[in-house]
Amino acid sequence: MFYVYILFSEGFDRFYIGQTNDIENRIARHNSGMEKSTSPYVPWSIVCVIEKGSRSESMILERKLKNLNRLKLIRFIEKYT
Repeated sequence: MFYVYILFSEGFDRFYIGQTNDIENRIARHNSGMEKSTSPYVPWSIVCVIEKGSRSESMILERKLKNLNRLKLIRFIEKYT
């Protein structure tokens, strides 16, 4: 299984969208500062996780979500959580 996840940094009011096959390890890496792109904004909380059957499906959804504006992303989160 692969997962598309949306993280939120409350202190910086930022969202981060990613995909992985090991959600627990990936979130731990984000919150430990091991990921360069997200380390300035720790701590992160999970606001949405979508399960997909293949990596290609998860990458397609990740790309679509990254192209949404903030309002549409928030609507997506509200709809699927």
